[in-house]
Amino acid sequence: MLLGAVIDIGLPLSELTSELSKLPLTGYELRAEKAQCGPLTGTKVTVALDEAQEAGHRTLSRILDIIAASDLPQPVKGQGARIFSRLAEAEAKVHGITVEEVHFHEVGAVDAIVDIMGVVLGFHLLGVEAVFASVLPLGYGSIETTHGDLPLPAPATLELLAMSRAPVRPEAEAGELVTPTAAAIITTLASFNCPPFTLERIGYGVGARHLLRLWLGQTTEVTPPELLLLETNIDDMNPELYGYVMERLFAQGALDVWFTPIQMKKNRPAVTLCVLASAQAEAALIETILRETSTLGVRVQPVSRRQAEREVVEIETSLGKAAVKLKRLHGSPVAVVPEYEDCRRLALEHRLPLQEVYRIVCSAADAMFFHSRP
Repeated sequence: MLLGAVIDIGLPLSELTSELSKLPLTGYELRAEKAQCGPLTGTKVTVALDEAQEAGHRTLSRILDIIAASDLPQPVKGQGARIFSRLAEAEAKVHGITVEEVHFHEVGAVDAIVDIMGVVLGFHLLGVEAVFASVLPLGYGSIETTHGDLPLPAPATLELLAMSRAPVRPEAEAGELVTPTAAAIITTLASFNCPPFTLERIGYGVGARHLLRLWLGQTTEVTPPELLLLETNIDDMNPELYGYVMERLFAQGALDVWFTPIQMKKNRPAVTLCVLASAQAEAALIETILRETSTLGVRVQPVSRRQAEREVVEIETSLGKAAVKLKRLHGSPVAVVPEYEDCRRLALEHRLPLQEVYRIVCSAADAMFFHSRP
Protein backbone atom coordinates (compact mmCIF):
# COMPACT_ATOMS: atom_id res chain seq x y z
CA MET A 1 0.00 0.00 0.00
CA LEU A 2 2.88 2.39 0.76
CA LEU A 3 4.46 1.60 -2.59
CA GLY A 4 1.12 2.00 -4.34
CA ALA A 5 0.66 5.45 -2.78
CA VAL A 6 4.15 6.49 -3.92
CA ILE A 7 3.25 5.58 -7.52
CA ASP A 8 -0.23 7.09 -7.26
CA ILE A 9 1.11 10.43 -6.07
CA GLY A 10 3.04 10.87 -9.29
CA LEU A 11 6.29 8.88 -9.37
CA PRO A 12 6.55 7.11 -12.78
CA LEU A 13 6.70 3.33 -12.43
CA SER A 14 9.44 3.21 -15.09
CA GLU A 15 11.67 5.53 -13.05
CA LEU A 16 11.22 3.48 -9.88
CA THR A 17 11.80 0.21 -11.76
CA SER A 18 14.96 1.57 -13.35
CA GLU A 19 16.39 2.55 -9.96
CA LEU A 20 15.39 -0.73 -8.32
CA SER A 21 17.31 -2.60 -11.04
CA LYS A 22 20.47 -1.35 -9.33
CA LEU A 23 19.79 -3.92 -6.60
CA PRO A 24 21.44 -7.29 -7.30
CA LEU A 25 18.05 -9.04 -7.38
CA THR A 26 16.40 -10.94 -10.22
CA GLY A 27 13.31 -13.02 -10.79
CA TYR A 28 10.63 -10.37 -10.19
CA GLU A 29 8.53 -7.80 -12.01
CA LEU A 30 7.02 -4.70 -10.41
CA ARG A 31 3.44 -4.08 -11.59
CA ALA A 32 1.11 -1.18 -10.89
CA GLU A 33 -2.54 -0.76 -11.87
CA LYS A 34 -5.44 1.48 -11.01
CA ALA A 35 -7.82 -0.18 -8.55
CA GLN A 36 -11.02 0.62 -6.71
CA CYS A 37 -11.44 0.46 -2.95
CA GLY A 38 -14.96 1.41 -1.94
CA PRO A 39 -15.82 4.75 -3.57
CA LEU A 40 -12.18 5.76 -4.09
CA THR A 41 -9.62 4.93 -6.77
CA GLY A 42 -5.92 4.45 -6.15
CA THR A 43 -2.95 2.39 -7.29
CA LYS A 44 -2.32 -1.22 -6.42
CA VAL A 45 1.26 -2.47 -6.68
CA THR A 46 2.29 -6.11 -6.78
CA VAL A 47 5.68 -7.77 -7.00
CA ALA A 48 5.22 -10.65 -9.43
CA LEU A 49 7.81 -13.40 -8.93
CA ASP A 50 9.05 -15.79 -11.59
CA GLU A 51 7.70 -19.31 -11.15
CA ALA A 52 11.20 -20.58 -10.36
CA GLN A 53 11.63 -17.96 -7.65
CA GLU A 54 11.53 -19.48 -4.17
CA ALA A 55 10.59 -17.70 -0.97
CA GLY A 56 13.90 -16.60 0.50
CA HIS A 57 15.10 -17.31 4.03
CA ARG A 58 17.82 -14.74 4.48
CA THR A 59 19.86 -13.50 7.42
CA LEU A 60 20.18 -9.82 8.18
CA SER A 61 23.82 -9.83 7.07
CA ARG A 62 22.83 -11.31 3.69
CA ILE A 63 20.17 -8.64 3.15
CA LEU A 64 22.58 -5.87 4.18
CA ASP A 65 25.12 -7.29 1.70
CA ILE A 66 22.52 -7.10 -1.08
CA ILE A 67 21.79 -3.46 -0.24
CA ALA A 68 25.47 -2.54 0.10
CA ALA A 69 26.35 -4.19 -3.24
CA SER A 70 23.81 -2.05 -5.12
CA ASP A 71 24.51 1.19 -6.98
CA LEU A 72 21.69 2.99 -5.17
CA PRO A 73 22.32 6.43 -3.62
CA GLN A 74 24.03 6.23 -0.24
CA PRO A 75 21.10 7.78 1.73
CA VAL A 76 18.75 5.15 0.24
CA LYS A 77 21.11 2.31 1.17
CA GLY A 78 21.50 3.69 4.68
CA GLN A 79 17.76 4.01 5.29
CA GLY A 80 17.07 0.55 3.87
CA ALA A 81 19.75 -0.99 6.08
CA ARG A 82 18.31 0.74 9.16
CA ILE A 83 14.81 -0.57 8.40
CA PHE A 84 15.99 -4.17 8.14
CA SER A 85 18.25 -3.80 11.19
CA ARG A 86 15.35 -2.48 13.25
CA LEU A 87 13.15 -5.34 12.05
CA ALA A 88 15.83 -7.87 12.97
CA GLU A 89 16.09 -6.40 16.49
CA ALA A 90 12.34 -6.82 16.94
CA GLU A 91 12.30 -10.38 15.58
CA ALA A 92 15.25 -11.35 17.79
CA LYS A 93 13.54 -10.04 20.91
CA VAL A 94 10.24 -11.74 20.08
CA HIS A 95 11.84 -15.15 19.46
CA GLY A 96 14.48 -14.94 22.20
CA ILE A 97 17.48 -15.22 19.87
CA THR A 98 20.34 -12.99 18.72
CA VAL A 99 20.12 -10.69 15.74
CA GLU A 100 22.65 -12.88 13.92
CA GLU A 101 20.36 -15.89 14.32
CA VAL A 102 17.30 -14.18 12.83
CA HIS A 103 16.25 -15.71 9.51
CA PHE A 104 13.72 -13.60 7.65
CA HIS A 105 11.01 -15.61 5.95
CA GLU A 106 8.24 -13.51 4.43
CA VAL A 107 10.30 -10.36 4.97
CA GLY A 108 13.45 -11.93 3.55
CA ALA A 109 11.82 -12.82 0.24
CA VAL A 110 12.55 -10.86 -2.90
CA ASP A 111 9.16 -9.16 -2.92
CA ALA A 112 9.63 -7.76 0.60
CA ILE A 113 13.10 -6.43 -0.20
CA VAL A 114 11.61 -4.72 -3.26
CA ASP A 115 8.75 -3.35 -1.14
CA ILE A 116 11.02 -1.80 1.49
CA MET A 117 13.70 -0.50 -0.86
CA GLY A 118 10.99 0.68 -3.26
CA VAL A 119 9.37 2.86 -0.61
CA VAL A 120 12.71 4.33 0.47
CA LEU A 121 13.66 4.95 -3.16
CA GLY A 122 10.25 6.43 -3.90
CA PHE A 123 10.58 9.00 -1.12
CA HIS A 124 14.09 9.82 -2.33
CA LEU A 125 12.99 10.29 -5.96
CA LEU A 126 10.04 12.44 -4.87
CA GLY A 127 12.42 14.70 -2.94
CA VAL A 128 10.87 13.91 0.44
CA GLU A 129 13.02 15.37 3.24
CA ALA A 130 10.87 14.38 6.23
CA VAL A 131 8.12 11.81 6.83
CA PHE A 132 5.29 12.18 9.33
CA ALA A 133 2.73 9.54 10.28
CA SER A 134 -0.67 9.57 11.98
CA VAL A 135 -1.70 7.32 14.86
CA LEU A 136 -1.46 3.68 13.73
CA PRO A 137 -4.60 1.47 13.85
CA LEU A 138 -4.31 -2.05 15.27
CA GLY A 139 -6.72 -4.87 14.43
CA TYR A 140 -7.18 -8.24 16.14
CA GLY A 141 -7.39 -11.94 15.37
CA SER A 142 -4.64 -14.25 14.14
CA ILE A 143 -2.58 -14.81 11.01
CA GLU A 144 -0.88 -17.86 9.54
CA THR A 145 2.91 -17.46 9.01
CA THR A 146 5.93 -19.70 8.54
CA HIS A 147 6.28 -19.54 12.34
CA GLY A 148 2.73 -20.93 12.71
CA ASP A 149 -0.41 -19.05 13.75
CA LEU A 150 0.42 -15.74 15.43
CA PRO A 151 -1.90 -13.33 17.26
CA LEU A 152 -2.65 -9.94 15.75
CA PRO A 153 -1.17 -7.43 15.91
CA ALA A 154 1.86 -9.56 15.02
CA PRO A 155 4.42 -9.78 17.86
CA ALA A 156 7.14 -8.16 15.72
CA THR A 157 4.77 -5.31 14.85
CA LEU A 158 4.03 -4.62 18.51
CA GLU A 159 7.72 -4.80 19.39
CA LEU A 160 8.60 -2.26 16.69
CA LEU A 161 5.86 0.09 17.84
CA ALA A 162 6.99 -0.24 21.47
CA MET A 163 10.66 0.36 20.55
CA SER A 164 9.73 3.66 18.92
CA ARG A 165 6.92 4.56 21.35
CA ALA A 166 4.60 5.01 18.39
CA PRO A 167 1.04 6.19 19.15
CA VAL A 168 -1.58 3.53 18.38
CA ARG A 169 -5.32 3.03 18.63
CA PRO A 170 -7.19 -0.31 18.88
CA GLU A 171 -9.68 -0.93 16.09
CA ALA A 172 -12.80 -3.07 16.39
CA GLU A 173 -11.84 -4.84 13.17
CA ALA A 174 -10.45 -8.32 12.61
CA GLY A 175 -7.35 -8.61 10.49
CA GLU A 176 -3.85 -7.22 10.13
CA LEU A 177 -3.92 -3.44 9.75
CA VAL A 178 -0.17 -2.82 10.27
CA THR A 179 2.33 -5.45 9.10
CA PRO A 180 5.83 -5.85 10.57
CA THR A 181 7.29 -4.57 7.31
CA ALA A 182 5.13 -1.43 7.38
CA ALA A 183 5.85 -0.92 11.09
CA ALA A 184 9.59 -1.13 10.40
CA ILE A 185 9.38 1.40 7.55
CA ILE A 186 7.19 3.87 9.42
CA THR A 187 8.99 3.74 12.78
CA THR A 188 12.37 4.13 11.05
CA LEU A 189 11.53 6.93 8.64
CA ALA A 190 8.64 8.82 10.25
CA SER A 191 7.90 11.09 13.18
CA PHE A 192 4.47 11.18 14.77
CA ASN A 193 4.19 14.97 15.09
CA CYS A 194 3.19 16.58 11.81
CA PRO A 195 4.05 20.30 11.45
CA PRO A 196 1.85 22.77 9.55
CA PHE A 197 2.37 22.39 5.81
CA THR A 198 0.92 23.31 2.43
CA LEU A 199 -0.73 20.26 0.85
CA GLU A 200 0.17 19.78 -2.82
CA ARG A 201 -0.63 16.18 -3.85
CA ILE A 202 -2.39 13.08 -2.49
CA GLY A 203 -1.70 9.46 -3.38
CA TYR A 204 -3.85 6.41 -2.62
CA GLY A 205 -2.31 2.97 -2.16
CA VAL A 206 -4.83 0.15 -2.54
CA GLY A 207 -4.56 -3.01 -0.44
CA ALA A 208 -6.75 -6.08 -0.15
CA ARG A 209 -9.38 -4.30 1.97
CA HIS A 210 -8.17 -0.78 2.71
CA LEU A 211 -6.60 2.38 1.33
CA LEU A 212 -3.49 4.16 2.53
CA ARG A 213 -3.26 7.90 1.89
CA LEU A 214 0.00 9.70 1.28
CA TRP A 215 0.10 13.49 1.49
CA LEU A 216 2.91 15.46 -0.14
CA GLY A 217 3.57 19.12 0.52
CA GLN A 218 5.86 21.85 1.82
CA THR A 219 6.21 22.78 5.47
CA THR A 220 5.08 26.33 6.17
CA GLU A 221 7.34 26.81 9.18
CA VAL A 222 10.64 25.27 10.10
CA THR A 223 10.41 23.34 13.37
CA PRO A 224 13.75 21.99 14.59
CA PRO A 225 13.44 18.24 15.18
CA GLU A 226 13.52 17.08 18.78
CA LEU A 227 16.93 15.59 19.45
CA LEU A 228 18.33 13.78 22.47
CA LEU A 229 21.85 13.44 23.82
CA LEU A 230 22.46 10.03 25.39
CA GLU A 231 25.55 9.78 27.61
CA THR A 232 27.18 7.21 29.83
CA ASN A 233 30.60 6.85 31.53
CA ILE A 234 32.38 3.51 31.15
CA ASP A 235 35.54 2.49 33.03
CA ASP A 236 35.49 -1.31 32.99
CA MET A 237 35.03 -2.44 29.37
CA ASN A 238 37.45 -3.97 26.89
CA PRO A 239 38.45 -1.13 24.49
CA GLU A 240 38.26 -3.52 21.53
CA LEU A 241 34.47 -3.53 21.90
CA TYR A 242 33.94 0.20 21.37
CA GLY A 243 34.12 0.05 17.56
CA TYR A 244 31.41 -2.61 17.43
CA VAL A 245 29.22 -0.58 19.82
CA MET A 246 29.52 2.43 17.51
CA GLU A 247 28.51 0.34 14.48
CA ARG A 248 25.43 -1.03 16.26
CA LEU A 249 24.35 2.45 17.39
CA PHE A 250 24.60 3.86 13.86
CA ALA A 251 22.61 0.86 12.59
CA GLN A 252 19.88 1.73 15.12
CA GLY A 253 19.55 5.28 13.76
CA ALA A 254 22.06 7.31 15.78
CA LEU A 255 22.83 10.64 14.11
CA ASP A 256 26.31 10.79 15.63
CA VAL A 257 28.39 8.75 18.07
CA TRP A 258 31.63 9.77 19.79
CA PHE A 259 33.91 8.80 22.67
CA THR A 260 35.65 11.22 25.07
CA PRO A 261 38.50 10.15 27.41
CA ILE A 262 37.85 11.12 31.05
CA GLN A 263 39.16 10.42 34.55
CA MET A 264 36.77 8.89 37.09
CA LYS A 265 36.93 8.06 40.78
CA LYS A 266 40.29 6.83 42.10
CA ASN A 267 41.76 8.63 39.05
CA ARG A 268 40.72 5.70 36.87
CA PRO A 269 40.89 6.32 33.09
CA ALA A 270 37.49 5.96 31.45
CA VAL A 271 35.43 6.90 28.40
CA THR A 272 32.23 8.92 27.98
CA LEU A 273 30.04 7.45 25.26
CA CYS A 274 27.84 10.12 23.64
CA VAL A 275 25.03 9.52 21.15
CA LEU A 276 23.03 12.17 19.30
CA ALA A 277 19.67 10.83 18.17
CA SER A 278 16.05 11.57 17.39
CA ALA A 279 13.48 11.04 20.12
CA GLN A 280 11.96 8.20 18.10
CA ALA A 281 15.21 6.23 18.26
CA GLU A 282 15.69 6.65 22.03
CA ALA A 283 14.35 3.28 23.18
CA ALA A 284 16.28 1.23 20.62
CA LEU A 285 19.54 3.08 21.26
CA ILE A 286 19.32 2.79 25.03
CA GLU A 287 18.55 -0.90 24.65
CA THR A 288 21.68 -1.28 22.51
CA ILE A 289 23.88 0.66 24.95
CA LEU A 290 22.71 -1.40 27.94
CA ARG A 291 23.04 -4.66 26.01
CA GLU A 292 26.40 -4.05 24.32
CA THR A 293 28.34 -2.16 27.02
CA SER A 294 29.09 -2.68 30.71
CA THR A 295 27.27 0.46 31.84
CA LEU A 296 24.32 0.32 34.24
CA GLY A 297 22.58 3.52 33.18
CA VAL A 298 22.26 6.19 30.51
CA ARG A 299 21.78 9.93 30.95
CA VAL A 300 19.22 11.51 28.59
CA GLN A 301 18.81 15.21 27.88
CA PRO A 302 16.99 17.11 25.13
CA VAL A 303 19.14 19.26 22.83
CA SER A 304 18.49 21.50 19.84
CA ARG A 305 20.49 21.68 16.64
CA ARG A 306 20.59 24.14 13.76
CA GLN A 307 22.02 22.76 10.57
CA ALA A 308 22.79 23.67 6.99
CA GLU A 309 21.02 22.00 4.08
CA ARG A 310 22.95 18.98 2.84
CA GLU A 311 22.72 16.28 0.23
CA VAL A 312 24.90 13.45 -1.05
CA VAL A 313 25.57 13.79 -4.78
CA GLU A 314 27.36 11.34 -7.07
CA ILE A 315 29.77 13.09 -9.47
CA GLU A 316 31.96 11.94 -12.35
CA THR A 317 35.74 12.32 -11.91
CA SER A 318 38.77 11.31 -13.97
CA LEU A 319 39.04 8.26 -11.71
CA GLY A 320 35.39 7.24 -11.92
CA LYS A 321 32.21 8.00 -9.99
CA ALA A 322 32.43 9.27 -6.41
CA ALA A 323 29.91 10.57 -3.89
CA VAL A 324 30.39 13.96 -2.25
CA LYS A 325 28.47 15.68 0.53
CA LEU A 326 27.22 19.08 -0.65
CA LYS A 327 26.53 21.78 1.94
CA ARG A 328 24.09 24.58 1.06
CA LEU A 329 22.99 27.83 2.71
CA HIS A 330 19.76 29.40 1.45
CA GLY A 331 19.87 26.99 -1.47
CA SER A 332 23.35 27.95 -2.65
CA PRO A 333 26.31 25.54 -2.40
CA VAL A 334 29.03 26.71 0.02
CA ALA A 335 31.17 23.62 0.60
CA VAL A 336 31.69 20.09 -0.66
CA VAL A 337 33.37 17.13 1.06
CA PRO A 338 34.26 13.81 -0.63
CA GLU A 339 32.82 10.63 0.86
CA TYR A 340 35.63 8.62 2.44
CA GLU A 341 34.50 5.14 1.32
CA ASP A 342 34.32 6.15 -2.34
CA CYS A 343 37.74 7.81 -2.19
CA ARG A 344 39.20 4.77 -0.47
CA ARG A 345 37.78 2.52 -3.20
CA LEU A 346 39.24 4.70 -5.97
CA ALA A 347 42.61 4.86 -4.23
CA LEU A 348 42.79 1.06 -4.12
CA GLU A 349 41.53 0.64 -7.69
CA HIS A 350 44.05 3.12 -9.14
CA ARG A 351 46.86 2.51 -6.63
CA LEU A 352 47.03 6.18 -5.74
CA PRO A 353 47.62 7.90 -2.38
CA LEU A 354 44.32 8.65 -0.68
CA GLN A 355 45.26 12.34 -0.40
CA GLU A 356 45.70 12.51 -4.19
CA VAL A 357 42.27 10.95 -4.73
CA TYR A 358 40.73 13.52 -2.37
CA ARG A 359 42.39 16.30 -4.37
CA ILE A 360 41.06 14.95 -7.69
CA VAL A 361 37.50 14.48 -6.35
CA CYS A 362 37.50 17.94 -4.73
CA SER A 363 38.71 19.50 -8.01
CA ALA A 364 35.94 17.78 -9.99
CA ALA A 365 33.31 18.82 -7.42
CA ASP A 366 34.59 22.39 -7.41
CA ALA A 367 34.33 22.56 -11.19
CA MET A 368 30.75 21.22 -11.05
CA PHE A 369 29.33 23.30 -8.21
CA PHE A 370 31.52 26.39 -8.01
CA HIS A 371 32.63 26.96 -11.61
CA SER A 372 31.05 30.44 -11.57
CA ARG A 373 32.95 31.62 -8.50
CA PRO A 374 35.65 34.26 -9.09
